[in-house]
Amino acid sequence: MALTLPRGQATNILAALTVLAFLPVQILGETSRAAILAGFIPERLSALGAAVDMPDIPWLPLWITPLTATLIHANWLHLGFNMLLLLFCGRFVEQLLGQGRTVLIYIVGAYAAALGQWAIPGFQDGGGDGIVPMIGASGAISALLGTYAMIYGQRTVRAIGFVPAYVVRMAWLAVAWTGLQLLIAVAGGLDSFFGGIAIGAHIGGFIAGLLLARPLLAHRFRPS
Repeated sequence: MALTLPRGQATNILAALTVLAFLPVQILGETSRAAILAGFIPERLSALGAAVDMPDIPWLPLWITPLTATLIHANWLHLGFNMLLLLFCGRFVEQLLGQGRTVLIYIVGAYAAALGQWAIPGFQDGGGDGIVPMIGASGAISALLGTYAMIYGQRTVRAIGFVPAYVVRMAWLAVAWTGLQLLIAVAGGLDSFFGGIAIGAHIGGFIAGLLLARPLLAHRFRPS
């Protein structure tokens, strides 16, 4: 039996905007410049609370860069993998939660991903100074994946003492995803662990998606 993906207008729009933003940057060969201008640079956040000598270069306001970073991808493979995951998970989440809540998860996931990348120094660049820009939509998509896993996952768990079953399930998924990310990082070597893959962003986005799933589901089906 063939798997038919549900329609997802908001998901399709997110994917289309990402591709449209990628094309001119890729064609003009300006990926590195776009990453510095619009990518999320962890050290810029650190600099808010301390006197840090930052390079005097043009970039977008810090608060918008978690979102603009989702529009920048290193190459076609990077873009293609992210869009495939977005279209799959996003459409199923949108089918159940609706367009607005799906976009909300994506946006919150983008900021949670940036926070995760900043908060875990070991997952920044090898020098530990957080200057390497975080780019790509994988952190925001990880939030949709977290919501998808929380809603559609079939694994049954039981309550542990006073801890409700849904909290146990959320914790199990968070640990499993974090462990998977660590394995990916180790398999990719130290360069991957320290900045080639935004592991901290993936963890932050996924946990945000887990936390949003239950309240958004309850809001979606609240009694009128």
